[in-house]
Amino acid sequence: MDFTIRAAMPEDCKDISRMIMELATHEKIPDQVKITQRDLEQDGFSRNPFFQCIIAEVPEQHRTKEGHAKVGYALYFYTYSTLKGRSVYMEDLYVMAEFRGKGIGKALMSKVAQLGLAAGCNQLSFTVLNWNKPSMDFYLSQGCWDITSDSGYHCMRCEGAALESLAEGNPKK
Repeated sequence: MDFTIRAAMPEDCKDISRMIMELATHEKIPDQVKITQRDLEQDGFSRNPFFQCIIAEVPEQHRTKEGHAKVGYALYFYTYSTLKGRSVYMEDLYVMAEFRGKGIGKALMSKVAQLGLAAGCNQLSFTVLNWNKPSMDFYLSQGCWDITSDSGYHCMRCEGAALESLAEGNPKK
């Protein structure tokens, strides 16, 4: 199938927002999506963006029945590992269901890896839900490994009131 991978632009935020909601629905967490199209525009395309994004786009003849040509995305950002140095973190890799198995996800992930290497990164990190076996198998087939099972690391989070309490020096127990 014909498709192109390109850097996202501010005008893509409507489609990125749509695909974020599709991904959240697939992950059974649509109620957790709090960001808006405007947030994406501000946070991804300001002078100091919080994230980078690439888009997978198909030609006119392959559009969805709803008319979508933007059928996948990878959202990523640069970070730093005190063990490995420069790192790229892929927050999302998503391809619409009807376009999976056509090499689009592999091309998106490969492009994130290329961009990371070009920026001097030496590792690509991301998370995958433990019940998402197709995705886990895909990532393993790309040479990735599961650091939770192999190294015992767990992904931790602090948000909302707990984050505010922590920032005030009064962490909740």
